[in-house]
Amino acid sequence: MISGEFNSRGELFFEIGLIASNGDVITVKALLDTGFTGWLAVDNQDAKSLGWYLDSNERRAMQTARGVARFNLYEGSVLLDGQEFTVEVLGGDELENILLGVRWLQTKRLVVDFAAGVLMLE
Repeated sequence: MISGEFNSRGELFFEIGLIASNGDVITVKALLDTGFTGWLAVDNQDAKSLGWYLDSNERRAMQTARGVARFNLYEGSVLLDGQEFTVEVLGGDELENILLGVRWLQTKRLVVDFAAGVLMLE
């Protein structure tokens, strides 16, 4: 189980680890985006600096708040709740936050209680 926190706008943030190709773990805060149906989205610069594998033959179109955008596809490793996961990662330009998508909710249960200040993935 990992605890998260709400920001001033009520967005849901969790601390996760991004595992670089050399094994270094970079701890970041990621926004759980319930409108994102994938696993993880990061800025292309971050994915490249982590040394994640880029599938240069494929790009994916996704509907975003700004319209349809095309994303690079990476394979990345994430440390979440003490477990390492290798997942498909969408890489975009100028992403403000690292995004956790709702695919995580296939393996983790989301507990949200704004009134009590409780936010967990378990």
